[in-house]
Amino acid sequence: MEWDWNFVWQIMPTLIEGVKITILATLLGSVLAAVVGLGIALGRRSPNRILARGIGFVAEFIRGTPLLVQLYFIFYVLPDIGILLSPLVAGVIGLGLHYGTYTAEVYRAGIDNVPRGQWEAAKACNLSARQTWTRVILPQAIPPMIPALANYFIAMFKETPLLSAITVLELMNQAKSVANTYYRYIEPITLVGAFFLAISLVAVVLLRWLEHRYGRVER
Repeated sequence: MEWDWNFVWQIMPTLIEGVKITILATLLGSVLAAVVGLGIALGRRSPNRILARGIGFVAEFIRGTPLLVQLYFIFYVLPDIGILLSPLVAGVIGLGLHYGTYTAEVYRAGIDNVPRGQWEAAKACNLSARQTWTRVILPQAIPPMIPALANYFIAMFKETPLLSAITVLELMNQAKSVANTYYRYIEPITLVGAFFLAISLVAVVLLRWLEHRYGRVER
């Protein structure tokens, strides 16, 4: 089967719509993962051992199960107990929760790298726990984490084709729909690879800049 440029231009608008959904899901999932990861990291440091261990167990369970299974559970099982979510919302929640458990480890490492003297100085200044975290610890811990967090968000972008399993009209799902409609697979599937490669290369350049700006961290 020969490459057909006319067919490429015909299907390009549909694939671009898929790219938009893919990028949107990645951005929203990244924000959720960043928030969830911070919450898990702080929760696991709670003086309440039951709370800390409970959060740790849930985080390990999520990290130890496949993202695809989690997506199926959120989209197909939760409606049985009255929680009905749109495909995109379910996909964003699945991505955010799954990668939140990984970003939590990045936060944990960053927080642990803050010198102990900073904690003692905050205590000596009679800062509250909230002031200690927001004014002393997190401002020092977060910048070195940024490259590692960005690396996970790039990985999340590459996982978005899994959202097609719950009918999200992201890039891969749009390409499969086009391919099945016209019985031509070479153009849409090749273009999916090209789109992912191009966006990933841009993201890698940004990651390299972040590493240069904030310094390399262990991943």
